[in-house]
Amino acid sequence: MATRRVLSREDNNLTSSIITTRKVQYKDIDLSFTAKPNGEIYTKRDAAAVKQAVKNLILTNHFEKPFLPFFGGNIRDLLFDLADEDIEEDVEDRIIQAINTYEPRAAVRTVNVKSDPDRNNLNVYIEFQVINTTEVVTLTTTLSRLR
Repeated sequence: MATRRVLSREDNNLTSSIITTRKVQYKDIDLSFTAKPNGEIYTKRDAAAVKQAVKNLILTNHFEKPFLPFFGGNIRDLLFDLADEDIEEDVEDRIIQAINTYEPRAAVRTVNVKSDPDRNNLNVYIEFQVINTTEVVTLTTTLSRLR
């Protein structure tokens, strides 16, 4: 990003282009809440912070977050439906929509969902790129019913 500035009258209105770059550092609290020896809580940075945020986003149901009733993927709602051919596509669509809407630090590349109806769970594979970097992160998790 180049900015053109006039320095001062005393310098006969010299102009210069100042080129700056700013690397955005993403930082979140580690949700394990493990304490450091000095009593502070560990933090997650950059790709680890975004990965933690994406995982929490897809595990959150609607109406769980105060003042944002439609925050989250609302996938647990689909886990109690009958396992049919459309469940995988519905989960993929909900994950992509949730990440695109509520996580501006991630750009979704691929989402794959495999249903395992015998065990009542879904195996989810998400690949996304962290914005402002070239780093590609993969998140693999299993979503299952608790009852």
